[in-house]
Amino acid sequence: MIKTTDLVKMFTTEEVETTALNSVNINVERGEFVSIMGPSGCGKSTLLSILGLLDSPSSGSYEFLGEEVSNYSERERADYRKQHLGFIFQSFNLIDDLSVYDNVELPLVYREVPKSQRRAQVGAILEQMGIAHRRNHYPQQLSGGQQQRVAVARALVSDPDVILADEPTGNLDSAHGEEVMGLLKQLNAQGSTIVMVTHSASYAKYGNRTIYLFDGSVVDKPTNGNGELPKTPQPEEENYEKQPSTEVR
Repeated sequence: MIKTTDLVKMFTTEEVETTALNSVNINVERGEFVSIMGPSGCGKSTLLSILGLLDSPSSGSYEFLGEEVSNYSERERADYRKQHLGFIFQSFNLIDDLSVYDNVELPLVYREVPKSQRRAQVGAILEQMGIAHRRNHYPQQLSGGQQQRVAVARALVSDPDVILADEPTGNLDSAHGEEVMGLLKQLNAQGSTIVMVTHSASYAKYGNRTIYLFDGSVVDKPTNGNGELPKTPQPEEENYEKQPSTEVR
């Protein structure tokens, strides 16, 4: 479903050139729940942005559903996102002036889905997420866990091929974090394909497998004994070994 080959992303200013992603090769099959884990600044959010067609790589190949999409124009990427992708963000990204119902309905409005069909789809997903009784509330009237449930409902309402989650528990306490992760695990068990970025080893374990990033490259799991990637990476103090082949199967 998702395949990247020698994916590179460079950020260039007048004074410096920074390599955010360095020859990244990954595969994600339909129905998988893949965690992408690494310390801050390792390139995981950059990778998710490219997978979500919010940005383009500097070089390399990105195939989605068997189609090369790395050279798509901004308009083509936007159309493809609407048809195939759902997003869950750390900061929820709900619109404060819209009700729960209206926030969840928004992707269907963008896709010009008929109103009667929108009503049916939004009603069904709100029931599935256990927030139908909050349909007329506004984001500021909800707890963090409830807001993230609304964000998950919005990501799912258009039945996307892939759900991309960027630190979905980052703004939640541990109890609500576990609740959201359990929800994602349940959605995956029902057939949803999920790619999630996280810096937490405990949350990464909810996935079927984990891809580790360090300094923009796919690496083997660190062997420092505690299973955690360092928050402030010190390469000379950690035992990272580059994979002979960076393709993850």
